[in-house]
Amino acid sequence: MDTGLIHIYCGDGKGKTTASLGLVLRCAGHGGNVLFAQFLKGRPTGELTALKALPQVTVLRGKALAKFTFQMTPAEKESTRLAQTAFLEEIAAFCQKHQPDLAVCDELVGAAALGLVPEEAVIRFLKEKPAKTEVVLTGRNPSRALIALADYVSEIKKVKHPFDRGITARIGIEE
Repeated sequence: MDTGLIHIYCGDGKGKTTASLGLVLRCAGHGGNVLFAQFLKGRPTGELTALKALPQVTVLRGKALAKFTFQMTPAEKESTRLAQTAFLEEIAAFCQKHQPDLAVCDELVGAAALGLVPEEAVIRFLKEKPAKTEVVLTGRNPSRALIALADYVSEIKKVKHPFDRGITARIGIEE
């Protein structure tokens, strides 16, 4: 790959992270070095266990949210914003140092949409990434500026989901 492009997987449907993991496997299967970084999430999942077994994949996770942002006090939200922004800076430094073939920033779009990472910092990261690094961002509600900067934008729309009937996340399917 000579040119690293930018992907956004967004929408209210299930499968944004799963789609990014397919690209991780494809890149790793061709010998590429991959960074898989997760914002906002903290629960252990099957995909993280599998990724950690692949020597060419580095997994980094930011500080997980303890509660929804609408439940946070202003001080809690500010602390979360600082932690998530520092995590993006860590990812940017990792990319500059290691020049991965693919960098997935899972839920970075969501973190920016919630005001937990300044959009200007996301845009700066995308503009300053190594030229050959392909970047995938996932999450709901990308801004017009992020959409304009991306080369691929795929929206995953929920038509129906078991959660609507009270069925919670199941190990091996959603976790």
